[in-house]
Amino acid sequence: MTKLLVFGHQSPDTDTITSAIVYSHLKQSIGEEAEAVRLGEINQETQYALDYFEVEAPRLLEDMKADHQDVVLVDHNEFQQSAVNIKELTIHGVIDHHRVSNFETEGPLYMRIEPVGCTATVLYTIYKEHQVEIPQHIAGLMLSAIISDTLLLKSPTCTERDIEVANQLAKIADVDINTYGFEMLKKGASIDGMSAADIVGNDAKSFELNGHTVRIAQINTVDPVEILALKDDLLQNIDERIERDNYDLYMLVITNILDNDSIVLTKGLTDKVDAAFDVKVEDSEALLKDVVSRKKQIVPPLTNAFNA
Repeated sequence: MTKLLVFGHQSPDTDTITSAIVYSHLKQSIGEEAEAVRLGEINQETQYALDYFEVEAPRLLEDMKADHQDVVLVDHNEFQQSAVNIKELTIHGVIDHHRVSNFETEGPLYMRIEPVGCTATVLYTIYKEHQVEIPQHIAGLMLSAIISDTLLLKSPTCTERDIEVANQLAKIADVDINTYGFEMLKKGASIDGMSAADIVGNDAKSFELNGHTVRIAQINTVDPVEILALKDDLLQNIDERIERDNYDLYMLVITNILDNDSIVLTKGLTDKVDAAFDVKVEDSEALLKDVVSRKKQIVPPLTNAFNA
């Protein structure tokens, strides 16, 4: 087998980037050739984790060649979230914690998907199964991913397994979960230097819901007012993306990591947002109380609304 390229979804978040690095390290540790790559730019939160544990970012793969490329997908499996020509590649494995949708391969593959809060939690188990020691920097990256995906172990997606693994990784990484985690999330919540386009495209994923293409972006903040001050520019950028990419619904979810609520700015089939969350979108905006998880609290009710 040629070298495996390991990558996560477009508009990568901390779990996507670190899981690519971690799984590549695991593969190399058991004698297989693997390289972590990425499909998009590194966000501030992820860069904080990489800098803290002194790890270089994976190289950006701008042109995925279709000839004899062997790949492993981490932190995603839906083709619309992956490399543009994913159907032309040979997928050897998937390590994930999301729903399975819009996915098929010609041949069998290694597929590990578990109902936990983070891909890193799954990877920790695989390390243990292979009896591979987890170095400090790898433990730090895995811990960072769990903190990010579970909002410091407070998200409804967080399981007892995530908490157990996070505590074990914190010991190896030699960091305090709360102190390090809050600083990392706070860094990720900063919009310094971000344009409206950067915010609207932040951690964005596409979903096919009953024949409709829905794009959901999410950004964490400690001050929603700071982001909402850019509302006109944000909505204009959303309109441009809808027209350019033919989205039926675009949602920018602004999540307050202090209050655990989200404000959504949305355009398109907003009546589906009304139905899904029992709210009324007014002036392209709505408050989603106690909603922080795209995977568990946003996509499922939207799916129901589109299927109704």
